[in-house]
Amino acid sequence: MVESEAPRLDAIFHALGDTTRRRMLRALADGEKSVSELAEPFEMTLAAASKHIKVLESAGLIRREIRWRTHVCRLAPEPLARAHDWLGFYERFWTDRLDTLDRLLREEDAKAAAEHQREGEKDERDDD
Repeated sequence: MVESEAPRLDAIFHALGDTTRRRMLRALADGEKSVSELAEPFEMTLAAASKHIKVLESAGLIRREIRWRTHVCRLAPEPLARAHDWLGFYERFWTDRLDTLDRLLREEDAKAAAEHQREGEKDERDDD
């Protein structure tokens, strides 16, 4: 990802860093909503909701349209795709790390099983 994307990604991750804004995005995944509808589950003022919406809008995560006197918001998925792509690079890192951990744990289990079997065979010989 080019360095010019960095400020955009910073804005996206800043917007996603707040629980209220993530829940608003989740609500918008079901379809467009008015600012009042977005504010309702949080028991917040329209002014407070508007501040959250401005952060989401600045990050490009939502689009707002004014219909008469109602501000209607809808999800803009493109920036989420950029964030997903960026995280995808690190997903490969963690997948590789988890694969290594899985292999080490399996080797450790195999050694423990072999040791347990040797101890069982030794106990049988001692009983004879």
